[in-house]
Amino acid sequence: MLDKVESTLMLIAAGEFAMGILGNAFIGLVNCMNWIKNRKIASIDLILTSLAISRICLLCIILLDYFILGLYPDVYTTGKKMRIIDFFWTLTNHLNVWFATCLSIFYFLKIANFFHPLFLWMKWKIDSAIPRILLGCLAFSVFISLVVSENLNDDFRSCVKVKKKTNITVKCRVNKAQYASVKICLNLLTLFPFSVSVISFLLLLLSLWRHTRQMKVSATGCRDPSIEAHVGAMKAVISFLLLFIAYYLAFLVATSSYFMPETELAVMIGELIALIYPSHSLILILGNNKLRQASLRVLWKFFF
Repeated sequence: MLDKVESTLMLIAAGEFAMGILGNAFIGLVNCMNWIKNRKIASIDLILTSLAISRICLLCIILLDYFILGLYPDVYTTGKKMRIIDFFWTLTNHLNVWFATCLSIFYFLKIANFFHPLFLWMKWKIDSAIPRILLGCLAFSVFISLVVSENLNDDFRSCVKVKKKTNITVKCRVNKAQYASVKICLNLLTLFPFSVSVISFLLLLLSLWRHTRQMKVSATGCRDPSIEAHVGAMKAVISFLLLFIAYYLAFLVATSSYFMPETELAVMIGELIALIYPSHSLILILGNNKLRQASLRVLWKFFF
């Protein structure tokens, strides 16, 4: 029965992986082709491309770990292979969150209407600062990943196989608890960019409310591009926030299993939920005019 459940979960994971790869690869391909064609890339396209690439990498790491855990659990009998997987998972995890936060901040600065001097200065500087910000996010994510992977002991996975030996079991539980505690604490750092995204969303909402009130006062009945831009940006930000919450809860489920033996199924369920976060690229495609038009052209050629 357990084998059937694991097979079903792996089939669902493969479907989520395929959808995520197609969506994110489409974003990266369209933006790279425009980059080559125009010999320059807009800041929004650079952010979206970086986010798409990091999501593709995260999808590959999660699926690899998922299938290893379900089919070849003995591969993790020592900490070396686990350390490699954990390094790249932590790296791509942090990159996803930080790049999505950069996207939220970019939407806020470009779309919101405020007249504070600091806001106007940031709005003026954001385009030139985006490449340096993305590189800074990469450097910080690499540093966090090195800290997490170095904390992983070589006997981390082998201790799961040990039973009826109290002294060894206690030692392994301590090692696992120390590892999980450090990993949870370091990944709590992602709550900072998450909080920044929440603030960006709230400020966008405030800007939209002020703009709508001004429109009512002027009593113009035509469609307002500013309102449409506000709504589109808010859809992208709120989808990231909701999916990140689900992803983080799934991460906590998977990590908490380190405190208990024989919990591969719980880890697989947690990783299955986690796959939803990087697989969701439809909002980004529909919220970007260039990507939306490119997707419509592809669908037209495919079906007609």
